[in-house]
Amino acid sequence: MYIHEQAEWPKLHWNSEALTGLLAEVRHRQGRLLGQMQALGFGLREEAVLRTLTEDVVKSSAIEGQELDPATVRSSIARRLGMDVGGLTPADRDVEGVVEMMLDATRNYDKPLTEERLFGWHASLFPTGRSGMRRITVGGWRNDSDGPMQVVSGAVGKERVHFEAPKAPRLVQEMSGFLDWFNNGPEVDPVLKAGIAHLWFVTIHPFDDGNGRIARAIADLCLARSEKSSQRFYSMSAQIRQERKAYYDLLEHTQKGETEITEWLTWFLECLGHAIDGAETLLASVLTKARFWEGVGASPLNDRQRLILNKLLDGFEGKLTSSKWAKLTKSSQDTAQRDITDLVQRGILARSPEGGRSTSYTLTRR
Repeated sequence: MYIHEQAEWPKLHWNSEALTGLLAEVRHRQGRLLGQMQALGFGLREEAVLRTLTEDVVKSSAIEGQELDPATVRSSIARRLGMDVGGLTPADRDVEGVVEMMLDATRNYDKPLTEERLFGWHASLFPTGRSGMRRITVGGWRNDSDGPMQVVSGAVGKERVHFEAPKAPRLVQEMSGFLDWFNNGPEVDPVLKAGIAHLWFVTIHPFDDGNGRIARAIADLCLARSEKSSQRFYSMSAQIRQERKAYYDLLEHTQKGETEITEWLTWFLECLGHAIDGAETLLASVLTKARFWEGVGASPLNDRQRLILNKLLDGFEGKLTSSKWAKLTKSSQDTAQRDITDLVQRGILARSPEGGRSTSYTLTRR
């Protein structure tokens, strides 16, 4: 018997006392990360958001076996956020669609979740009306015309059914109940609500395809509400991708069980905690920049110097010479050499042993 066949469905319940300590710890980590990010300058904060959203979109698609080009995703997000990152790569409709959904979920987190909004997300994920070669119902609930909605694995003839969703005639009622709870239901901590909503939505599985990505977008919407911020600094999808086997195993176990979901919420909170901890790795280069500029302190630098130092911090390819400096900053060779000499005298750049035109420069600190 699946969870949606239980007499109590959809009245999910859990042991609040058992989750209190874990929830408090996750909330503390959330607050600490947000405080750390708010201390960054505006430009570094924007860069952190861009990196996080790019990771989130790429990994959420990867969970479903769809590999997206990170550079294309990054360009799509940067354009939509009005960020000047240089070297923008044109994005195809598939990338634009998933980016559009994710940004709507996180930047409009305070808006109600409606049937129309979900249909819009779904249509953006499948702009051609197809999932691969298969034509699907887009921007509407599934109709089960090809049979029951099942989650299946294994070779043809040896399939294993992990889960079967509620039949199509139930979807209007099921989704009405879900949306009413989401928008008007009893007060639940938004972090817990993210875990409950994720499970509830993928259990209903209302669309022909894209249910996992939409469920994760709904969870991200809840997490943005929990922080009262549209700026994202950690990726739950990236962490789920790392814990993919545990995610699917526990999801199947929960969907084949009772309506008591403490075990699922425990895993969700632990996964979220790992995602927040992983932000330091994801944003390592941004945090390195922050520490560098903090070390430089109030030393006055001109725009050319800041431009090149940021390029070095981003992983400048090749050796930095005075001629490259002049070309990148559109300045004369004499101006480039004065800028460089100033930074060497301050101990920010170090000169290589080679002389003449072969002389190159590196950062002395990171």
